Amino acid sequence: MEKAAIFMTGKAISHFRQDAAHCFCPTSRAPGWRQTFRERTSTTTTSEEKEVSFPTGPALAGGEAAVKRKIGGMVPLWPLGTLWLAYFAARAAASDDAPLKCEDLRIGQYICEDPKIDNATQEPMKCTNHTAYVACLPVPNITCKDFSGNETQFTGKEIGFYQPIECRSVNGYSYKVAVALSLFLGWLGADRFYLGYPALGLLKFCTVGFCGIGSLIDFILISMQIVGPSDGSNYIIDYYGARLTRLSITNDTYRKPQMYP
Repeated sequence: MEKAAIFMTGKAISHFRQDAAHCFCPTSRAPGWRQTFRERTSTTTTSEEKEVSFPTGPALAGGEAAVKRKIGGMVPLWPLGTLWLAYFAARAAASDDAPLKCEDLRIGQYICEDPKIDNATQEPMKCTNHTAYVACLPVPNITCKDFSGNETQFTGKEIGFYQPIECRSVNGYSYKVAVALSLFLGWLGADRFYLGYPALGLLKFCTVGFCGIGSLIDFILISMQIVGPSDGSNYIIDYYGARLTRLSITNDTYRKPQMYP
């Protein structure tokens, strides 16, 4: 039998599993090899290495030594692995080129100093727009960029960055003075005069503190820090003293969904 073969691509053909498997290149004297191939490749099977013979013409020179072609062979994966390793190497190099900023350190990798308190205002020094700054020191053997942009390996004594903290705006109104005036001279309206409410102070003076009832109400409101200075500033209260933080709920306040059993 003369053989003329083709180079197959795709999966092996079940029809050729039982054939002696050798592949030969078709010649021009095998005009029907394409049609024969279509007829024999109507079904496919699992991937395996096979050679196909066709009785459509003389065999090429080389016969049994013709080049074999693997059917359905797998694509080598080592190029993909090489690219993957190169990608991670590039990311590691990029991270090494850009050191971590000290502001991005995690809690426990730095210690912030206590704020310096102004004795006159009882607020942190250099309080501007309700914000002050405290110095933070990275722990020893931490390397990061400090507030000036210099990469430094810290020993625990150098300042790495300044952390903003909240502070209150005050304008000279003392909480202790306001409570004392409301308790002892509230029936004369002295507390309202002190806080910047002259009209209410005059009215309390003329009515003797609304017959004592207004004086009692003002004392409660001032003690609870509900009534404050008329200019919207805060009372001067000892920084480490008893301060009242007022909480409010608006439409923008997040409400945690209630879980019912």
